[in-house]
Amino acid sequence: MDIIKKINDLWQELYPQHSIRFLNEFITELESVKKNIILNGFCQPEPEWYKDAIIYSLYVDLFNTDLPGLELKLDYLKDLGVKCLWLLPILDSPMRDSGFDIRRYNKIRPELLNLPKTSTEKEQQAVFRHFIDEAHKRNIKVIFDIALNHTSNEHEWFIESRKSTDNPYREYYIWNKDTNKYKDTRLIFKGMCPSNWEKDGDWYFFHRFFEFQPDLNYHNPNVLLAMSRNLLYWLTQGVDGFRADAIPYLWKEDGTDCENLPKTHTIVKFFRAILDFVRPNTLLLAEACQPPEEVVKYFGNGDECHAGYHFPLMPQIFKVLALQKAEAVIKILHHSVTPVIDNFNQWFIFLRLHDELTLEMVDEEDRQLIYNHYCRNPQWDFRVGEGVSARLADLMEYIPQKIGLAYSIMLTLKGTPIVFYGDEFGKTNDEDYYKAMIKKTGKNDTRFFVRGKIDWDKVEKYLSLPDTFSYKVNKIIKHQVQTRSQYKSFGRGTLEWIDLKDKNGNKLSEILSYFRSYENEKILIIQNLSEKNISVQMNNFTLPDKSKDILHQELIIDFKNNSLELKPHGYYWILY
Repeated sequence: MDIIKKINDLWQELYPQHSIRFLNEFITELESVKKNIILNGFCQPEPEWYKDAIIYSLYVDLFNTDLPGLELKLDYLKDLGVKCLWLLPILDSPMRDSGFDIRRYNKIRPELLNLPKTSTEKEQQAVFRHFIDEAHKRNIKVIFDIALNHTSNEHEWFIESRKSTDNPYREYYIWNKDTNKYKDTRLIFKGMCPSNWEKDGDWYFFHRFFEFQPDLNYHNPNVLLAMSRNLLYWLTQGVDGFRADAIPYLWKEDGTDCENLPKTHTIVKFFRAILDFVRPNTLLLAEACQPPEEVVKYFGNGDECHAGYHFPLMPQIFKVLALQKAEAVIKILHHSVTPVIDNFNQWFIFLRLHDELTLEMVDEEDRQLIYNHYCRNPQWDFRVGEGVSARLADLMEYIPQKIGLAYSIMLTLKGTPIVFYGDEFGKTNDEDYYKAMIKKTGKNDTRFFVRGKIDWDKVEKYLSLPDTFSYKVNKIIKHQVQTRSQYKSFGRGTLEWIDLKDKNGNKLSEILSYFRSYENEKILIIQNLSEKNISVQMNNFTLPDKSKDILHQELIIDFKNNSLELKPHGYYWILY
């Protein structure tokens, strides 16, 4: 279908009673932006580039102070094997929610630019453009967060909307005389916010997240066009994609739970259509903490998001490591739970994002099991037992081989993996940052534990000493990431589960094993979830005629008994 026709159709679906004149003016803008992008020399990203990427997620200020500081670390990231940087919120913000409370959508936070307060907009753009150019020179793409559901209460739209009921910006947000609207809407920040309504004078405004993050009103077409222009602006600055934050909540209707409503999908289709028109293959990534059968709906028919997070997989990885049994990961990825997706879509998978080990997507039994196993410090509790705020190193009890096993699982399952900044050298919970942020924000948000600044002088010292924890973790993770980048089977290939047995013919429930195959590549993954040595019978498989796997690990083979031995928390990636 012609993209412009599609944009028109979607508009009519959302706003049948509104004039088409505003849309026609917007379409003229689209054509101008497209020409501008070409003139700026931005190349169109290759199709499905995100399938072969290793994503590295970071807060610019916490990683290395500012964008020029991050630029200095691009060679470090390239050497690690990173193909795409996901910049956690960088837009102008009061920083009460780590930047997810956006004050201005067309401006980067000044402190990230290392410029004087008197700097011009052109000078600010030049810093970001230089960073983008340097990343692209290293074949590293750049995506960032954009909150589409809400703004900061310091955004100029909200400031105007508070002034009077007839202010032009009043309808940019959701105001009501009482709290009797949207009563079926669940409370997301349970334990931190008492209600989805915040009193302001004689009125209340609606919010799904913190009370300083008022929700936008997409029933107003001006909101859709304004947010679309925000996306377009960053395309002209060279960004390769967007993580669409909190998209399940965009459209609200009274009498519903205000999640995953049909017109939410219409809005996402509209955003995707304008991206496809202006710069095809710009990534639109769905941040939807929902069951897989709901997330796949945000892929549409190839006309919504390109990719989405597989939120329920993460806790199941932690479950199999806790129980030392493979079944939970196999079950969560079965097509009855995780629907088969089209070849042009992709799951993004992770061990840690920028938040807690979320237990929102598990049943009560699993929630208790995982929480009790991993929440070894009561301070790590998040949302009254619905999550554990701890870094991977803390969760894995500072055991390098166990961290390596967790990464082996993530890097070899189907999907695009995300490395959270500092994981590659075993960064631990940051109590000083946690305390400082509570003092700054007034919120006891335990997710502050998993953030914190990197002291590069200290890290580089540790990385030069082979006996340190950081060195050992970095050696494992860096080698895994670099190796994964060499094989397309991991990002694009099929997955075939394998049951392996012991010498008595009993299935080894402690072994998580599968083939990853793509075209002429075929890689056997065998992972020992247990804390003991395990001998695996290879009667149904040809033993490899090599002494090492692709990670250059020595294969312990007993040809006489046709078996392969794995050490505690050991794993092999074997090329066939």
